[in-house]
Amino acid sequence: MINNLLKNFCLITFALIAPITLPAGGIQKSLNQNNFFLNTNEIILSSNTSLYSYPQIYARELLVLDLGTTLSVLRSWKVNESETWVRVELASNKLLDDPNKILKGWIRM
Repeated sequence: MINNLLKNFCLITFALIAPITLPAGGIQKSLNQNNFFLNTNEIILSSNTSLYSYPQIYARELLVLDLGTTLSVLRSWKVNESETWVRVELASNKLLDDPNKILKGWIRM
């Protein structure tokens, strides 16, 4: 009887404590252990810059980005030796911002 009680107590204790260390929902890794920030490329604009619809100087200008705007780099496009374009995405709060707001476009580097 006491042997079964001890086994059940150990089993219940293990069932309550062991899931804490599982990755599904217990203890989470700190942000330093993950590689979240190694793959991000961001640009902070040092001057006002135009955001274009595609990588060409005669493309439609979508809007003018202000000094200090933070952009995430999605990809780059090299037209020739002296002309490089970068596809960027503006930082936004997708829940609160207008869904029709322009968030992506091309800037000339």
